[in-house]
Amino acid sequence: MSSSEAEAKGGRGAQLKHTGLRPGWTTGACATAATTAAYTALLTGDFPDPVTITLPRGQTPAFALATEELTGSYAMAGIVKDAGDDPDVTHGALVRATVRLLPAGSGVVFRAGPGVGTVTRPGLPLPVGEPAVNPVPRQLMRDHVGRVAALHGNGGGPGDGTGGGGGGGGDVEITISIDHGEEIARSTWNPRLGILGGLSVLGTTGIVVPYSCSAWIDSIRRGVDVARAAGHTHVAGCTGSTSEKTVVAAYGLPEEALLDMGDFAGAVLKYIRRHPVERLTICGGFAKLSKLAAGHLDLHSARSQVDKGLLAELARRGGASDTLAAEVADANTGLAALQLCAAAGVPLGDLVAVAARDEALAVLRGAPVAVDVICIDRAGQVVGRSGVA
Repeated sequence: MSSSEAEAKGGRGAQLKHTGLRPGWTTGACATAATTAAYTALLTGDFPDPVTITLPRGQTPAFALATEELTGSYAMAGIVKDAGDDPDVTHGALVRATVRLLPAGSGVVFRAGPGVGTVTRPGLPLPVGEPAVNPVPRQLMRDHVGRVAALHGNGGGPGDGTGGGGGGGGDVEITISIDHGEEIARSTWNPRLGILGGLSVLGTTGIVVPYSCSAWIDSIRRGVDVARAAGHTHVAGCTGSTSEKTVVAAYGLPEEALLDMGDFAGAVLKYIRRHPVERLTICGGFAKLSKLAAGHLDLHSARSQVDKGLLAELARRGGASDTLAAEVADANTGLAALQLCAAAGVPLGDLVAVAARDEALAVLRGAPVAVDVICIDRAGQVVGRSGVA
């Protein structure tokens, strides 16, 4: 069997080309598979195990059931999420779908069970009060409910193999639950986004690509949306908690206006280019923001390095002698370069902040956004600032 065939059949042994890393399945894919199994059992009396679904791009993974329950009024199926080789906080979580039949014409109704959050703030792709089951997983579940109904929904009573008692045309209530989801959600963006009580059911393709960090980037986008919907005109992209504290101390920004940018400066800038706010502050460690000054949009150490040649050139612009510039170029770390310049009275931190701001403005391509940059050291002390431009 080829790797692509293995992936299509469930992918436990599949690897992504060129990486050697095994892909996994999104929470939305797991919820869809659990829903499909539960609804099938409700109409036929039997749980398909494994249960096969069709993802938006045509892959057909099969999922083993970890738990199942069938009564006269509902069916429940659960699947343990396999995120492959991605460091996903929901890897290993038990995703359950409980399906109940509704009167004809009710359609598909989604509910948040234990461990799944509820939307409490505007700006997200779901109305306030809705369970945090995102639009693509919702549609995937609707599609599979429709397919199961077409196969088995032809009158009779639930659980007797004849598919009646309502719901035969795909009129069902789907309650998604995630074991320990409320606890896991505390380490995600959900509380800041106003998704309370648990996790979100996510996924656009159904596949988790290892280390693509797509969930983080999507959370950045939702963070911008929530800030805009709340009327905030000044937001901050921060590389970590220390830089967040610096921004709050400097500007008094509320939590909703803080974007946990991490290493993804490009994700913040490109989304704000399309969805502008009046002002953007970028705050982070000196070394990370020196990478932005060099034009890197991914600041992770595995994907970009401090350009000490650029630091030496900036130091020259700030009045450094050739000797000092050579020492900067030969410095062991960005922090060492900063300390050399500080001892000589050369404002390298400010120069890096200005260069990073100018790179950010270049990515924004004339969007109506004013930008300033703050560089800090590891202790959170400000070591460089740009003006607003």
